[in-house]
Amino acid sequence: MNETEARIRQLRKELDEHNHNYYVLNAPTIDDREFDRLMAELQRLEEENPQYADPHSPTCRVGNDHNQAFTQVAHRYPMLSLGNTYTREEVAAFYERVQTSLQEPFSIVGELKYDGTSISLTYEHGRLVQAVTRGDGVRGDDVTENVKTIRSIPLVLRGDNYPDLFEIRGEILMPWTVFEQLNAEREREEEPLFANPRNAASGTLKLQNSAVVASRRLDAYLYYLLGENLPTDDHLENLRMAAGWGFRISDAMTRCRSLEGMYAFIDYWDVNRKNLPVATDGIVFKVASLRQQKFLGYTAKSPRWAIAYKFQAERAVTRLNSISYQVGRTGAVTPVANLDPVQLSGTVVKRASLHNDDIIQSLDLHIGDFVYVEKGGEIIPKITGVDTDARLLVGEKVHFITRCPECGTPLVRYEGEAAWYCPNDETCPPQIKGRIEHFISRRAMNIDGLGSETVDLFYRLGLIHDVADLYSLRESDIASLDRQGDKSARNIIEAIAASREVPFERVLFALGIRFVGETVAKKLANAFGSIDKLAAATEEELVQVDEIGVRIAGSVRAYFAHPSTAALVGRLKEAGLQMELSAERLARRTDRLQGATVVISGTFTHHSRDEYKSLIEEHGGKNTSSVSAKTTYLLAGENMGPAKLEKATKLGIKIITEDEFLQLIGQEQ
Repeated sequence: MNETEARIRQLRKELDEHNHNYYVLNAPTIDDREFDRLMAELQRLEEENPQYADPHSPTCRVGNDHNQAFTQVAHRYPMLSLGNTYTREEVAAFYERVQTSLQEPFSIVGELKYDGTSISLTYEHGRLVQAVTRGDGVRGDDVTENVKTIRSIPLVLRGDNYPDLFEIRGEILMPWTVFEQLNAEREREEEPLFANPRNAASGTLKLQNSAVVASRRLDAYLYYLLGENLPTDDHLENLRMAAGWGFRISDAMTRCRSLEGMYAFIDYWDVNRKNLPVATDGIVFKVASLRQQKFLGYTAKSPRWAIAYKFQAERAVTRLNSISYQVGRTGAVTPVANLDPVQLSGTVVKRASLHNDDIIQSLDLHIGDFVYVEKGGEIIPKITGVDTDARLLVGEKVHFITRCPECGTPLVRYEGEAAWYCPNDETCPPQIKGRIEHFISRRAMNIDGLGSETVDLFYRLGLIHDVADLYSLRESDIASLDRQGDKSARNIIEAIAASREVPFERVLFALGIRFVGETVAKKLANAFGSIDKLAAATEEELVQVDEIGVRIAGSVRAYFAHPSTAALVGRLKEAGLQMELSAERLARRTDRLQGATVVISGTFTHHSRDEYKSLIEEHGGKNTSSVSAKTTYLLAGENMGPAKLEKATKLGIKIITEDEFLQLIGQEQ
């Protein structure tokens, strides 16, 4: 073994150890900077010496930006759901059924029911070989590359006393802190928020880009071992051994030898779950003996040897101290309740969104009221009621403000809208800064080095007044500013220069036209081809575009009719931004699929699923996710979903292969 290979192996061993210490044991032995230095060294050595590549290297944790289509895989053992209970009486009935059926001593393992997305991991010879989602319980999606980015899941097992082949199941979770950061970012961008960590984890796990998955910092708790040669007959002992192999196993698991023990477990965690770093929604009770589990068997939907007890949604009572109002980039004014701090779902809650004036009025809120606050998995807690019996010495009734809290402009409420808006989009500071922050964001112009604090600084100093001003910035303007310097200034200017190559559809999204998200921007860009043609389009022409309704069309017309828009677009053109589809993209456009609706299913050889979606749109077709009577073609790849195939066959939908589709659009392979 040469010196380079030896160093690569040593770095992998060290980084695996540090990953385990940090993500599983919560006991790091080095700081983040030193960890990043070691990881960077390993990445460099692997890039320079590809002959030593290993799919289980710690560098796989960072993911890659290659699009991937998920293959459907059959579960070796079906992933069934648990029967739910909500009362102690139902728990007692479960215990009595087990007792009657077994007619011998038994114990129950109590464990927390984590509120995430289920996963099944298969290990061969101590290495992770496959990760599959629950799916329909019989087949799930192969998400191995994404799961490799989750640092609490071992790629290579520790020790040597594990079975040669086994499966371990658990829950992929997004910790509360990560979830709050993610939704705070989405809130700044005025994007729809994830309802709870479960939805966020599930959505993240199904992303096509594993580098983005890695950035979301998912976690995992494992709770069930399957295989032909497991270490013991006892479920709890098997999991304790699995902890020694490197898995994160909850230390909340307890053996209950009586119904009273099960009740005590419920009582304890009904209170203490509020302090956990991840979301839980109940408790799971399992018969401990695998032999007894096999004897008890299954119903059609769930095991007879396990049951879930669901907690009630968490609710707390606290005092309403004041209402503050936030102005977003679209001018929408959002009321926020400021509360006495109270613990709820693992975090201290000090604020709750009231969403709009209608909700305030329906609650009949008064300053000083004691209010009921629920989280129940929600990132932004909500006020669900008022304790009117405690309303003694309260302040004035809450009335929605009538003027913008930032610029003083009278607020307006548009027909059909629940929100009040500040119409002063010319000089209202939060709207101006919000539009700039949206413009520079990753999915828009992706200008690295700029963030909300930097935008605020540049705005306050008069360096920028709108997005076009970014392209007039010079290194010397930035380098002399507090906490900047030559390197930061150079990076920002280079990132701004690079944004000139961002394609037209993302530039259109970056402009921040109301109701024009990423998907709508892409459809408008493909339909009209340039900013000038889009600006000249009538409302009738706009609504002819797939999925563009009257509301979006009206917003687009209003944006281009605004006196300042033409000047702004003109300055961005002069700055060199892409204001039309490339000649290559335009040359590829046809109407071969005009009026056709296509559903894609399975995996493909010549192009990725995302590329096929783009091809459908380029040739005038519409892409949808589900088969219906309106579907024209089902584009069928390998391992396609059986349910879609069955429905398409039943409805008489034409099923075409990848090669047939390419022939259809004139791109024969």
